[in-house]
Amino acid sequence: MGKTTGFMDYEREEADERNPLLRINDWKEYDAPFKDDVLSRQGARCMDCGTPFCQMGDVINGATSGCPIYNLIPEWNDLVYRGQWKEALDRLLKTNNFPEFTGRVCPAPCEGSCTVAISDPAVAIKSIERAIIDKGFENGWMTPRIPQKRTGKSIAIIGSGPTGLASADQLNQAGHTVTVYERADRAGGLLTYGIPNMKLEKDVVERRVRLLEQEGIDFVLNTEIGKDVSAAELKDKHEAVILCTGAQKQRDLVMKGRETNGIHFAMDYLTASTKHLLNGENDFINAKGKDVIVIGGGDTGADCIATALRQECNSVVQFGKHPKLPLARTTGNMWPEYPNVFTVEYAHKEATAKLGEDPRNYSIQTKHFVSDEDGDLKEVHTVKMEKFRDENGRFVFNEIPGTEKVWPAQLVFIAIGFEGPEQSLLQQFGVKATNNKVEAKYGDFSTNVENIFAAGDARRGQSLIVWAINEGREVARKVDQYLMGSSVLPSYLEV
Repeated sequence: MGKTTGFMDYEREEADERNPLLRINDWKEYDAPFKDDVLSRQGARCMDCGTPFCQMGDVINGATSGCPIYNLIPEWNDLVYRGQWKEALDRLLKTNNFPEFTGRVCPAPCEGSCTVAISDPAVAIKSIERAIIDKGFENGWMTPRIPQKRTGKSIAIIGSGPTGLASADQLNQAGHTVTVYERADRAGGLLTYGIPNMKLEKDVVERRVRLLEQEGIDFVLNTEIGKDVSAAELKDKHEAVILCTGAQKQRDLVMKGRETNGIHFAMDYLTASTKHLLNGENDFINAKGKDVIVIGGGDTGADCIATALRQECNSVVQFGKHPKLPLARTTGNMWPEYPNVFTVEYAHKEATAKLGEDPRNYSIQTKHFVSDEDGDLKEVHTVKMEKFRDENGRFVFNEIPGTEKVWPAQLVFIAIGFEGPEQSLLQQFGVKATNNKVEAKYGDFSTNVENIFAAGDARRGQSLIVWAINEGREVARKVDQYLMGSSVLPSYLEV
């Protein structure tokens, strides 16, 4: 695959990023695609490794390793190296419904398990993937695929995130009549209102939704199941229902001062900011001129930083409870596991350029919030933490005396993850849930209620977009089997 000695002849090249000080003045995507000659060299780095761990998605020590949608990565790397772009697109679309999404927002566990990455920087898989699908749209290769015949079976999908879209796409291609219900005013779920524009421009999402509509999928927006349409009505109208609602319930902080004005969930902030950008809505949280604290060290927290900078905040810091990650893999984090190493994300580069330092603060525990006489946030009180293993081998955190600190703040965004789906909808359908997740076994996806299925974050909990697509495709196959007795759809479980 690729050039025989390509991984020795060529270095990994990173996509060009726009100047951080310039890009924080707009909401456009922060990076620029590779040119074709660079992509050819990067494809050439894909070695003939025998066992391509990059495309063997699995979970090792709680983290995803390789690609859960089993992209045929070495094959399309080789085709890009040889300039065979149309053929590369055909191979990519065999396993991935939406490469334009994964090529932009997936954390690329495939690169962490790339064989080259044992001793050198990984092949630029994610950048190549994005380039293939972008070229497909640019050259008019992405045209509507209209099913030649219909089965007469009707399926309702609740939620239009990547799981819902993937299951809708697969079932529509199988000839079923598919209706996707979305309570927001635009389709896409977190792709639209959870991921900010500078990571995924919304015309990319809208382009795909339009294509799915042209192929025959019906999107019903501004419609909340259980409120605008009852669960019973939906069951009566459709032969099968798939719950793809995601894990919308955000984890909260329970502590003194939590009711103070100015403390918000991260996703509420990001959603309102995107609605302001797209629709001109004025009911949004504005960080202009304010001291901002983001609690949570993940990608959602980084997105809050980038958003606050574009709103011209006065300052921004990010709290993480864990210590700073090492610069290289440790002996407890060996290849092909996902590399738990220190990285600098786009938002951290922007904050450093604008404010003069990396906004991240490590090993910090928030203690309580303090308001002024009007009930508005004034201060955040913290203490440093020490992380170590106890006698049972479990990680525990202890406060370090004398490390208390008071931070001025007028806005706080809580970005510490999600607990699971909202329970009210599950209760209306009579669907059982355990630990805030729908009870539906992976590979079967059936709930305890006849003709009701569940997939994605609603079933597995907060996860990656590639797992969302994986589950969307797999639940589609199971629903197809349920309705028809057998399925014409492919399955990752048979790879």
